[in-house]
Order: sequence, then structure tokens, then C-alpha cells
Amino acid sequence: MRISELANATGVEIETIRFYEKQGLLPEPARQENGYRCYTPAHLERLSFIRHCRALDIPLADIKRLVTFISSPLEDCGDINHLIDQQISRVKARLKSMRALEKQLTQLRARCDEQHQGQECGILHELVAAAHGEACACHAPGK
Repeated sequence: MRISELANATGVEIETIRFYEKQGLLPEPARQENGYRCYTPAHLERLSFIRHCRALDIPLADIKRLVTFISSPLEDCGDINHLIDQQISRVKARLKSMRALEKQLTQLRARCDEQHQGQECGILHELVAAAHGEACACHAPGK
């Protein structure tokens, strides 16, 4: 199959497929006489695996390690467990950060419950104050 067919079958952009090839995540395909790449079902399977890993937000370096494990199925899977444990930790850290962001935005939104214009708007006041490095009233003790 051609690269466009592989892209359509997997939902992965053509440039991304080429990038994965350059990074060694996807084996370079054979070339036809006309120079077109010729992808096999093995490429489709590998690209689908990579796409699923990316959907889990696994970094490319870790995907490369997982691909190596696929090629060596007799190796101990303890490293795979460790890799996934690290990903879980990264996700938990991001969730914590997102909860803090949600709290900050909620506090900011509480600064202005009515529609005001310009400088009367509590939200705009806080954003301008923060941009100028002033202490935000929403972070003051007791608020």
C-alpha cells in the first residue's frame, strides 16, 4: 500500500509517518520501481500501535522502548511496567496541575459576577494586575 493509503487506514498524517520512519519507530518500507514507498500489513500494525501509544500520551522515546520489547518478546517485562508506572506519574502530575489551574480560573471568575465594562470588571482588573506583577487579590490570605 502507498503512504496515502496507510495514512487513511490509520488516521496518521503523511508527514508524521515519515517522521516516525526517520525516528526509527516505523521500519523504512521497500520502494517500488517508481520510487513510491510500499507499506505492508506489518507497517499498518506498527503504526496503529504507535498511534494507540500516542493516544495514551506516551512519549516517543518510551514508544521506541516499547517497540524494542515487541521485537524481543522473551525479555523481562519489568521495564515495561516501570515505563507505564512513570507515565501514570506524569498523568497524575498533570491532573494535579490542571486542578490547580481550574481552581485559579474559578477564583478569577468569582471576581466578577456581573457584566461590567473596562476597568470595572474584576476579571480584567486581576489579569492586568497579574501582567504587571502586582499581587493578585484572589491569592491574598483570607480570600
